[in-house]
Amino acid sequence: MNTIKTAILLGALTGLLMLIGGMFGGQQGVVIAFIFAMVMNFGSYWFSDKLVLRMYHAQPVSESQAPELYAMVKNLALKASLPLPRVYIIPGDAPNAFATGRDERHAVVAVTEGLLRSLNRDELEGVISHELSHIKNQDMLIGSIAATLAGAIVMLAHMAQWTAMFGGASRDDEEGGGGLIGLILMAVLAPLAAAIIQMSISRSREYLADAGGAKVSGNPYGLASALEKLSRASQAIAMKANPSTAHMFIVNPLTGRSLMNLFSTHPPIEERISRLRSMRPL
Repeated sequence: MNTIKTAILLGALTGLLMLIGGMFGGQQGVVIAFIFAMVMNFGSYWFSDKLVLRMYHAQPVSESQAPELYAMVKNLALKASLPLPRVYIIPGDAPNAFATGRDERHAVVAVTEGLLRSLNRDELEGVISHELSHIKNQDMLIGSIAATLAGAIVMLAHMAQWTAMFGGASRDDEEGGGGLIGLILMAVLAPLAAAIIQMSISRSREYLADAGGAKVSGNPYGLASALEKLSRASQAIAMKANPSTAHMFIVNPLTGRSLMNLFSTHPPIEERISRLRSMRPL
């Protein structure tokens, strides 16, 4: 069901892009903005793993440096029928983890020092399995596609904003444009709609990764217990995280209760735990 939802949401992003293009610049404007966004996100897709690992000062570890963690990742990757990903440790007390890399053969699993100290073996296996499920489901690719479409929409909206400011919408609506009011509304609402759709895609992938991780580890209760601990810790221990990478982590590293929580990239932690508790161990 979540896979179908993701496909529908990606289709909605595409439809929104085409709608904006029709209002603003016709087919030529859509093509130019879409190509530009593709180029930007192509570079991000190929180099984002290096950038994000550097951003969080993550360090690679070998089997001799972290034998227990390395053995756990190796065993779970075998269960998931995945090549062994590279293993990184992020300095810091906030317990969290993420997976990155452009495909299965270039994947990375990164965990914080706080995660290794906070969780027992079953819980840690649940977290690692969750991240391996992201790799298995090719969520990095799906995220890149969503980012490409959303990026094109935002660029078109910015173009509309400048056009409205400098009188580019003075032509009649019948000539293919939406008029000044239409351009202003598009400049304000289109990026918001794109962000909401993109975040919905991220939420759907989190549910899939939870279910897939539970199957890999064979113990959904371990992941549920880990999520409970991580949820409490995220409120107590602040993590210096870039909002653009918040969707990558197993739990949202950005704390605080505000209006922006309505647009969180992560589904409610209580719902995730409830779904896992309803599953039977394998």
